[in-house]
Amino acid sequence: MASVSNTIFNVTTLSEMGKNYISSKEVTKKFEISYPTLTHYTNIGLLRMVGRKGNKRLYDEEGVGRRIPKIRELVNRGYPLRLIADMLKDELL
Repeated sequence: MASVSNTIFNVTTLSEMGKNYISSKEVTKKFEISYPTLTHYTNIGLLRMVGRKGNKRLYDEEGVGRRIPKIRELVNRGYPLRLIADMLKDELL
């Protein structure tokens, strides 16, 4: 059975889970990152989308809120993104 973090759900399933989800557009505004940065973070595994609503990617708001500050801190310390992805891969999103 697949874990929640590795499965992309449809909108009906997401709404039944009782979590707050935000679109990629909302992530870029709330956390002040560019859309290409968000896409790159998603592609290399720093952030995981949890579902889609139509053509919109959805992210767990709480998980993104915990991850982005950690990513920023490690980037500011000089760590490359690939190493950060490896460091945070076992951490729950």
